[in-house]
Amino acid sequence: MNGTSGAPKKSFLDNMTPMQVFAFGLIEGILVLCTIGFFILLGIVLDDGSSAATARTARTAPTAPAGNNAPAPTPSAAVSISAVDKENDHIRGNVNAKISIVEFSDFECPFCQRFHETMQQVIDTYPDDVNWVYRHFPLESIHQNARSAAIGSECAAEQGKFWEFADAAFENYRTLADLTPVAQQAGLNMNAFNTCLNSGKYDDVVTADATEAQRAGGRGTPYSILVTEDGTMVPINGAQPFESVNATLQQYLN
Repeated sequence: MNGTSGAPKKSFLDNMTPMQVFAFGLIEGILVLCTIGFFILLGIVLDDGSSAATARTARTAPTAPAGNNAPAPTPSAAVSISAVDKENDHIRGNVNAKISIVEFSDFECPFCQRFHETMQQVIDTYPDDVNWVYRHFPLESIHQNARSAAIGSECAAEQGKFWEFADAAFENYRTLADLTPVAQQAGLNMNAFNTCLNSGKYDDVVTADATEAQRAGGRGTPYSILVTEDGTMVPINGAQPFESVNATLQQYLN
């Protein structure tokens, strides 16, 4: 038998000096660390790319447009206003309609002017089933002529021309410091109108309407409440387009 056959085989390290073994181990360790670092860096890059793509998607994702796709208002148990008074409220349309839309409004408000057109379209579309009730909510802190215009509309009502005055006021909502052109456009007796306007007799009426609007949850104008035959009250906030108001009406007319 060969005497060296049972001796362990030597590795290539056995032929290296201690310094060479140390250098080899150092290089091997660096290579291992580099490999680990590469995979960690690759994971970070891939994750950042995924996050960036998600962020771009979130920023550019389409939002639901207002109008037809806007969520319909829902009944609110907290809303409560006085019942529609057929004798004293300002009502446009069929006084015996199934549904009333009570609008708390401001003659100097541009959003109210826009909603005024919406409500005219509602009455034209549902002349028998829906009526429109106007109550006052002048935002005096930002519209200095709103209260006097509201009082002027009550004076116009004395002459049976509330809605003529309201239409004219919204046509001229930017220039309500002088109500004379509005009153003339509405076809009022100017002497009677001016006497009424200067008397202050309707100050309390306007204040009472505004107080009611605030108690019912109104924080801006226009603020409207749809009232059904069974007394259900549905708030309509802001100058909603006809499509949105119509979608709400359809829930209670069918």
